[in-house]
Amino acid sequence: MPVGSDKPLALLPISGVRIGTAKAGIRQLERDDVSVFEISASATIAAVFTKNKFCAAPVYLAKKHLLEAPPRYLLVNSGNANAGLGAEGEVAAHRCCKALAELVGCHENQVLPFSTGVIGEPLAVDKLTVSLPLAIHNLSENNWQHAAVAIMTTDTRPKGCSRTLLIDGKPITITGIAKGSGMIRPNMATMLSYIATDMPIDSDVLNKALKKATDLSFNAITVDGDTSTNDAVVLIATGKAKLKRLDSKSDERYDVFLASLIEVFQHLSGAIVRDGEGATKVISINVEQARTVKDAREVAYTVAQSPLVKTAFFAADPNWGRILAAVGRADIEQMDIDNISIYLDDVCIVEQGKRSIKYTEEQGVEVMSADEITVRIVLAQGQSSASILTCDLSYDYVKINAEYRS
Repeated sequence: MPVGSDKPLALLPISGVRIGTAKAGIRQLERDDVSVFEISASATIAAVFTKNKFCAAPVYLAKKHLLEAPPRYLLVNSGNANAGLGAEGEVAAHRCCKALAELVGCHENQVLPFSTGVIGEPLAVDKLTVSLPLAIHNLSENNWQHAAVAIMTTDTRPKGCSRTLLIDGKPITITGIAKGSGMIRPNMATMLSYIATDMPIDSDVLNKALKKATDLSFNAITVDGDTSTNDAVVLIATGKAKLKRLDSKSDERYDVFLASLIEVFQHLSGAIVRDGEGATKVISINVEQARTVKDAREVAYTVAQSPLVKTAFFAADPNWGRILAAVGRADIEQMDIDNISIYLDDVCIVEQGKRSIKYTEEQGVEVMSADEITVRIVLAQGQSSASILTCDLSYDYVKINAEYRS
């Protein structure tokens, strides 16, 4: 079961974004699996994509289209990744974009395609395109919840978040949705996320905000260490709020907006970890006093992705030697093990490179039995830090992934 609250989503509409969903039956026969996002002509859009060298055809085409024309539509399907198919996949992605463009009266390169699901199986283009008229008919500003469901694959629940803030005394809204629960490791993860705001923002500033928010959220999580072929995060600023355009990071309004944007991104990325396939616990790995941020992230990821550490958390087994060993094999140039301290929440388990004399097994069991746990690793080498969010590794993870195509 996923960790944490399972409250229904309450997502706010964004003026300038309409969404329609439909059931194509690509893999999921019980619910909608195609989403169309219609974006106002005044919007600016920024996106980041997977760094997997086997990037899927829709990733390749979306990146190409972004360079050619201002996007007016996003087309998303779940159930099939349209990846690992070579030229066949590219043809399929083009056909999908062309079909939507002809229906709505825009150029093909104003459609950005996104797919998620099984890799290496041909996309059922005919099924997808037949569903498009209904998705277009259903276009509404109030369909964020429907899209949050339609983009799911192995997710056990939809993921979404809305925030409102005041800038110059006027309300600004940010709403986002995401999918993902396994094959999670930046850059990016097996995830898709779409976030929109009505704030007027220049393209350059929007791209900077996206990079900062992504680095502190989607690029700071891991479920299983795998990086997918299809990952993408899209940030849309429709400009519909009646405010002066945000055209510089030096504008004092930028930090106010960015803080709320990061909140939304971290909520969505945290929801992915909490829904990690078979997850029963969420663990924050915080590394402090590292020489560099790169070193801190390397240590944090090494611990977060250790199968032995993750299974120990699942069993609530305070086998702290697994954490110690993971820290020790992190690929950083310098490490003074005699000065390292490690904590489970506030319980010190390692002090000056060895077992703390105050530590007891009972303390470890108590901490590791909780749903949410913090591992704090103090390297005592500098002033840099990093935090990575991960989850445990359970029996269900193996079962879900072994039966994924069943």
